[in-house]
Amino acid sequence: MPFDLVASEGSVWTATSSGIEGAAPAGTDLFVDPSGESGVAAETLLNAHTLLGTPPEGDFTFAADVTPNLRATFDAGVLLAWVNDTNWAKLCFERSPAGEVMMVSVVTKGTSDDANGFLANAPSTRLRVARVGNVLAFHAYDRDEWRFVRAFTLPGAATELTVGFEVQSPTGDGCTASFADIAFERQTVSDLRNGE
Repeated sequence: MPFDLVASEGSVWTATSSGIEGAAPAGTDLFVDPSGESGVAAETLLNAHTLLGTPPEGDFTFAADVTPNLRATFDAGVLLAWVNDTNWAKLCFERSPAGEVMMVSVVTKGTSDDANGFLANAPSTRLRVARVGNVLAFHAYDRDEWRFVRAFTLPGAATELTVGFEVQSPTGDGCTASFADIAFERQTVSDLRNGE
């Protein structure tokens, strides 16, 4: 990694032989309910267990193998793209309310949306964040190719972005997630739809 990562206050991160591991206690999440009934972003970030750093200027890809210990609904290991406490996005390898494991993406611009992606049939997956100009894209590696999850922008995405990791357990009694084979490359993804 060509930049330092800084842990959020109170979060627990441990170096492993192939990457890092994060442990989040019960009640940790990063979500601002669009109904306005819950989830003040600044307070939620203090509860979120994150590890973030500022990438160099320009286009890049940031990827890792994500292996969360999914026991409760919405437990997840996450790649996080963060501008400030009202503009951020996360790509989650998450346990659904139906008990399935799937890709979930959340983009927050004041309030959060919530979009389910495709199901996964494995205990781990490779996730990626790509920046091209002021556009960000989420991909997951599946069946020997990058599969598109979504493309979007955030105010300040080209100049003020930090990227890194999050672990969450909003309804459970805690979650751990390992992030291995972490890779940062200064490259431009020419086609965000197919990930190449």
